[in-house]
Amino acid sequence: MSPVIKKKGERFTLPSKYLLLILTVLCTLMMLITFGTDTFNRPLNVVVGKVIVPFQQGIGKMGGWLSKRSDELEQIRNLLDENARLKEQIAVLTEENILLQQDKYELNNLRQLMELNEQYEEYKKVGARIIARDSGNWYSSFIVDKGSNQGIEADMNVIAGGGLVGRVTAVGPNWARVTSIISDNSNVSGMTISTGNNLIVSGDLQLMSQGNIRFGQLVDSKNLVAEGDKIVTSNISDKYLPNLLIGYISSIDRDSNNLTKSGLITPAVDFEHLEEVLIITDRKQSIDE
Repeated sequence: MSPVIKKKGERFTLPSKYLLLILTVLCTLMMLITFGTDTFNRPLNVVVGKVIVPFQQGIGKMGGWLSKRSDELEQIRNLLDENARLKEQIAVLTEENILLQQDKYELNNLRQLMELNEQYEEYKKVGARIIARDSGNWYSSFIVDKGSNQGIEADMNVIAGGGLVGRVTAVGPNWARVTSIISDNSNVSGMTISTGNNLIVSGDLQLMSQGNIRFGQLVDSKNLVAEGDKIVTSNISDKYLPNLLIGYISSIDRDSNNLTKSGLITPAVDFEHLEEVLIITDRKQSIDE
């Protein structure tokens, strides 16, 4: 069968059987060339070396970086969890430490009260806790949790810490008000332990900001009284039992009349930090009678 000759203007077409034959021959030749020579291997190797290998290396480095970041994130999560646990432990330990400090403070207060109880063992006493106080920095007047139901009466003396705090001035069934010796309207008859000289101790809340209260009417013609001398309640006091420690002389001045002296006393009691007190149930009036 002779080839079909197309006229000018007609589209050339190749029969499919010839096209298949041509492709078969080309494939056979390429296979022979590929297996018999490295004609195609060299360009392929170049492509692999310049494109595929760097790409694989980049993928490997990226994988290593991601793995490292994953490990770091895991470590961070572990550290955050450990930090949270440590914070909880610190909070618990802080609370326990506060409780221990409170227990220690209360224990010291109770120890001081026990020592004070032994120091004035000749008097009967009732322990009481302060439940309220007047405004201000000092315990010039406060309420305790004992009252007439516990045998508390007006004018009973109150001690704490190092010595005299004040006296009961009002009483209810289960409470009592105490006015301390640092109150502005307080006056206590005192005397010096070393010489027995009498004087009057007066409260002064303004002076208490410096840690002192006043004394006056001290007759000391022989100049025997000195700074540091101990001051206690005197026998002639009408409301206070004798020999209760008030404080220590911190300064002495001669009055303008040249007959008496006055000055400052540092109280034996810490009137800024009071919690528990002892109420002496023996009253001065009863003892005098």
